[in-house]
Amino acid sequence: MSAFKKIKNNVMSVGLAMLIAGCNSNVTTLDKVLELEINKKNHVINDSIDVAKYGCSVGAHRGNSVNHLENTIDAIKSAKEDKKYSFIEFDVQYTKDNKIVAYHDGSLFRLYGKFGKIENLNYKELQEKTNNNIANYNEVMDIIGCGKSNIEIKSQGNLEKDKKLVDYIVKDISKRKINDDVMISSISDDVVKYVKEKYPKIKTGQVFWINASTYVPFDFLTNNLYKKINETGADYLMLHVSNLHNLEDLIKLKPKDKTVVFWNFDDKMYLVHKDPTDKLWGTSSIGNTIKYYGHSTKHFVTNSVSKLFGK
Repeated sequence: MSAFKKIKNNVMSVGLAMLIAGCNSNVTTLDKVLELEINKKNHVINDSIDVAKYGCSVGAHRGNSVNHLENTIDAIKSAKEDKKYSFIEFDVQYTKDNKIVAYHDGSLFRLYGKFGKIENLNYKELQEKTNNNIANYNEVMDIIGCGKSNIEIKSQGNLEKDKKLVDYIVKDISKRKINDDVMISSISDDVVKYVKEKYPKIKTGQVFWINASTYVPFDFLTNNLYKKINETGADYLMLHVSNLHNLEDLIKLKPKDKTVVFWNFDDKMYLVHKDPTDKLWGTSSIGNTIKYYGHSTKHFVTNSVSKLFGK
């Protein structure tokens, strides 16, 4: 084959790959995540697995919490309108009078500089203290509609209340007919177990921040993470981006029926498509194939063209 034909064929392949993968504005690649979050460039695992080929679906952590105050109506609306997000994550908990609000912390102090725990304040009192800035659950769900959402249960340490909260949410999403479009997550083992045992068809995620394997990359420590989510039944292992330092083990040891999601304290979450089974909940097989193989193809073809031109 002549050099001209090789170039022509590769350019056509690149165009096709770009059409498949490049049109997904809500997908990035794992190498870009590494560079952005922990300033690590050109990362290769075991000199053989190039992380650049792994696509990552991007989610909005607590809504668009960079341009707006987290978990507020403005943050959720902005995330809904922004095509770079595949899904929207927000936190829920009960007020004293059993209203469900979208709020992360146990108290008002970090965001509003005021004292008072969410569980000890009525909804009306919360609104008065925050200038009507606390969103309630139904307002948020009405905005998200049939889009993908990750609802994190912020446990207040009362398992019966946590169960009641889960039951309400599952009943509500069933009424809205969006069961497949919602993933329920929590840092609480008991909450995740409860969801999986009572509502096995609902996708679940187990949240971790920093643990032993974050900076000590021993296989047995990473395996302990996967063992833990096997015990709770979680489908998604949800880790703070500091755990990207342990990426090699997380990728190498990941079971095919579990999916890794990284999150930061800004507005981003990254669902890693390592295997074809790593799906965004509620995504069709065709849609997932485009996300997974599209980026793999684009990466392969781009590298081939670079080699062809000696770059």
